Amino acid sequence: MRLFRFIKIIAVARRYGVDTLILEQEPGGWLGRAARFFRVFSARAAPLPRGERIRRMLEDLGPIFVKFGQVLSTRRDLLPVDIADELAKLQDRVPPFSAEQVRAQIAAAYGGRRANEVFAEFEETPVASASVAQVHFARLRAEDGGHEVAVKILRPGMEKVVANDLALLDSAAGLLEAVWADGRRLKPHEVVAEFAKYLYDEFDLMREAANASQLRRNFAGSALLRVPEVYWDLCTTTVMVMERMHGLPISQKDALVAAGVDLKALSRAGVEIFFTQVFRDGFFHADMHPGNIFVAVDPEHFGKYIALDFGIVGTLSERDKDYLAQNFLAFFRRDYRRVAEAHIEAGWAPPETRVDEFEAAIRAVCEPVFDRPLREISFGKVLLRLFQTSRRFKVEIQPQLVMLEKTLLNVEGLGRQLDPDLDLWTTAKPFLERWMSEQLGWRALLRNMQQEMPLWSRSLPQLPRLVHRALAHGSADDLAPLLAEFNASQRRQNRLLAAIAVLLAAALVFLCFFFLTLH
Repeated sequence: MRLFRFIKIIAVARRYGVDTLILEQEPGGWLGRAARFFRVFSARAAPLPRGERIRRMLEDLGPIFVKFGQVLSTRRDLLPVDIADELAKLQDRVPPFSAEQVRAQIAAAYGGRRANEVFAEFEETPVASASVAQVHFARLRAEDGGHEVAVKILRPGMEKVVANDLALLDSAAGLLEAVWADGRRLKPHEVVAEFAKYLYDEFDLMREAANASQLRRNFAGSALLRVPEVYWDLCTTTVMVMERMHGLPISQKDALVAAGVDLKALSRAGVEIFFTQVFRDGFFHADMHPGNIFVAVDPEHFGKYIALDFGIVGTLSERDKDYLAQNFLAFFRRDYRRVAEAHIEAGWAPPETRVDEFEAAIRAVCEPVFDRPLREISFGKVLLRLFQTSRRFKVEIQPQLVMLEKTLLNVEGLGRQLDPDLDLWTTAKPFLERWMSEQLGWRALLRNMQQEMPLWSRSLPQLPRLVHRALAHGSADDLAPLLAEFNASQRRQNRLLAAIAVLLAAALVFLCFFFLTLH
């Protein structure tokens, strides 16, 4: 089966003239010679841009390759812009699977119970169908609340197809690295591994349900965003049941205007939602294309965003957020040297990187931005160019930041479809400045001290005894457990100075604790 699949891939690639693309990149290598051989038998397609040829080839190869192209489109740090833009147009739409298979999946998920035993009503005709799953509307039984729900059901039999296609993709990645001089730079094995992880995560609908639940909790009571409730008692790895959401697709501008929605306010709200997810929560919906975003028009929730499909989320650690804060602060101040230093301090640029050269390259990207009207500037494209510049200095772009950049491009594009004059910078800057103040200013100091107070309250009473023992015995070894607890990894060479520093720190903490208790 795998051999026939491989032959089909070659045939489809020849049909769209991929041999021409190979000859353009590697005219004298192994790939070039192989391309010339296959070119003898190739049917010449009408000339098309290279990105469109690749997109059409993936569409003909089927849903797994379509999804691979979608994931590949997010790696704009590796792909030429024209190819990435074309791959972003790929639509994950496939024919629905049969009603018999739907019944079988429900019976397997619920211990043999039929759909009419689990739900009061169940529509066997799906409202949406994709390569991994499809969605049906239903209503819960009265004893479960009687609510309208959306039921997402995993497509049966996909595991074998996916395993075969992933094996072929990985083999192709190895071949690419072996015979193409520039293959290793594109990191094909890593790209395929990233895709495999993403795809297998989508096969577990409990994971998606958990993502939805977390996002709903983060925006509980929000005036801007609605996230459906998950009905955990009815969720399994193959079936996910959530609240049915009513609204208009965000792409239907005319319908939104007719309903009385303020598109300018809606575009600004989208920016605020995104930055709140990223900087407040470090947890963001990373698949914010128009098909996954609706707008509520009912009186109770009028004008709120509705988020759907939580298979892809991005997460940021405190270190990631600190990196972004340092870069944004420096960027707004045109302190390009600080931007370069932040990359090196984060360990993403090699320590031997020349700061002055890196600074000059960043200045060449950023400085022209400030000479244009802000509403003409694409925040996402600035990040993209920074990533591309960083690659020249062997900076390892973290996957979560690539996901962030891709999502930011989606949000920016979506916002400007609603409001062509959207000024992302002006909309985002007050939010970013407020967040940076909270993270890097005195509020952050007080918040961190309050978080560390339980640890300090346990450790501080031991300080006098440990300091006395260190001074008496001339050894700082007894301080090691305490220093480790305070995340201090380096011992002081001068034992006396270490003891004095600890005493001073203890005095400062006691004073801070005293003032905090007063307030």
